Amino acid sequence: MLARGAGAASANPLSPKPAPAPARARAVIQIFCPGGLSHVDSWDWKPELAKRSGQPFDPTGKLQFFASKPGNCQGSYWPFRQHGRCGRWMSDLFPRLAACVDDVAFIHSMQSKSALHGPAMFMANSGFILPGFPSMGAWVTYGLGSESENLPAFVVLPDPRGLPPGGVINWGAGFLPAVHQGTTLNTDPEQPPIADLFPPKNFAGLTPQGEASGRNFLQTLNRQHAAARVGNTELDARIAAYELAARLQLSAPEVTDLRGETDATQRLYDLADEDTGPFGRQCLLARRLVERGVRFVQIYCGAENTTARKIRPNWDSHEDLVRDHGYWGRVLDTGAAALLHDLNARGLLDSTLVICTTEFGRQPGAQGKGRDHNPGAFTAWLAGGGIRGGTAYGTTDELGFQAAEHPAYSYDLHATALHQLGVDHERLSFYHNGVQRRLTDVHGHVIKEILT
Repeated sequence: MLARGAGAASANPLSPKPAPAPARARAVIQIFCPGGLSHVDSWDWKPELAKRSGQPFDPTGKLQFFASKPGNCQGSYWPFRQHGRCGRWMSDLFPRLAACVDDVAFIHSMQSKSALHGPAMFMANSGFILPGFPSMGAWVTYGLGSESENLPAFVVLPDPRGLPPGGVINWGAGFLPAVHQGTTLNTDPEQPPIADLFPPKNFAGLTPQGEASGRNFLQTLNRQHAAARVGNTELDARIAAYELAARLQLSAPEVTDLRGETDATQRLYDLADEDTGPFGRQCLLARRLVERGVRFVQIYCGAENTTARKIRPNWDSHEDLVRDHGYWGRVLDTGAAALLHDLNARGLLDSTLVICTTEFGRQPGAQGKGRDHNPGAFTAWLAGGGIRGGTAYGTTDELGFQAAEHPAYSYDLHATALHQLGVDHERLSFYHNGVQRRLTDVHGHVIKEILT
């Protein structure tokens, strides 16, 4: 289906492959905000909602949200203002990103097929609400390979607090060859970038020469074992992982060592700040990874959904939206704006597609001081990689309750991203259990209105 290079490409499934069509982007950085970022408090200005604040959202009393009965209409907790040459409206939750609005295209009419975090996360990542389907990063590396020989093709940078809802399934390879699953990188500077990449410190008997000899002997045994088990992709992936691990002992510490970054760059990402610094480090690592040829980087701004201590560990703001979104808004605003500025300054934004999304939105009717889940409407945005900045696609109704004009799903977002990478989403497929599967299932269209 996709053209594959000869020689090395046939031996290494992650070797770079030419895009079937002209590509505007060569790499993707996806920022995922688990928990449900409120569109009506951030990107989607609803003056009618503000006008009706305090009035019953559902006077009939028949409507039921995910975990509550609708309360009164609740306008944005932050003022909205127009920004940039384009005059797009954004809330004061994101003052730094507001300065980047002329580079950003918004999809205001996103929807999900589930109001549950896990299934909605799976849909946003793989196009299906059930686990077991390949993630977008896996599909991209399956189709295009990687330009880096010494780093994984698909790298995931989880939030330092932990994994997101659904865990590692969010970046799994599903039924694709296992080599295409995402590799998690530990962003804690005090920890090794990859668990068990180096021998334990108390294993003094292992020398570099002995380790190299052991790897060569292990490779011989592995290849003999694999020769009798042709088509076992998990075995092939394990062998490839061991071979990559040897190279990663040099490349992973180098890419995660930020001491070579200038003071100005470290200030841009606010690395010294206790709250924004960890996410700023994730964003800076993402830039360093795409510089070194990594094809797909996914950053998580938030972890698993648990009850709040001081704050919720992600964007799931049922009890106190000002508290939780106020914290996470500053985190996302600082890191994402720094990433866009940095990529632009280095001439990388044109070739790097940046995507920011969440699994669903939040309701315009109050849930105490918070907001309930809203799969009927949320906003995603894109920048770089041939995206026409300062634009918007789709609308929600006057209160932000449901997508109204041009409803869009993950299928359309994924189709658009693949198109910018030079891949037709209808042709990138894999035969599995009698079905020719694809990332966009049997749906999806390229949103040409936001492309240059």
